[in-house]
Amino acid sequence: MRRQGLLYADCDVEVPFHDVDLATVVWHGHYLKYLENSRWQLMRRIGYDYADMVASGYGWPIVEAHVKYVRAARYGQSLRVRASLIDWSGRLTIHYLVTDNADDARVARAKTVQVAIDMRTEALQYELPEIFTTRVAAAMQSVAR
Repeated sequence: MRRQGLLYADCDVEVPFHDVDLATVVWHGHYLKYLENSRWQLMRRIGYDYADMVASGYGWPIVEAHVKYVRAARYGQSLRVRASLIDWSGRLTIHYLVTDNADDARVARAKTVQVAIDMRTEALQYELPEIFTTRVAAAMQSVAR
């Protein structure tokens, strides 16, 4: 992770058999699933879980995803995935750090960028919805205490 924000959430993953290849190494595409699980933990911490997102009328498609693979993860390995909120102005930027729980060694780092769209009109929102930014502000205040 290049930078960690004040708001973050961790998610532990034990690498399952169905995520590995014949060499027992995690297929690269499965890391996105691990990032997604961590991102939802972060959204819950903010108070904007999936049900809140749907109720707000906004969708949040990922428009960018970057992953740097540092060390292979293998079947049965215990990983920690940290999602950290970096930017929430015109878009939502989250940095991730995947580490091995056994020795804290870096396995991967990543970044995703999301935008808000009005689900009714499918119009891109150039500013993030107030319902989201208000919840981020409240979560930030609870961290600052």
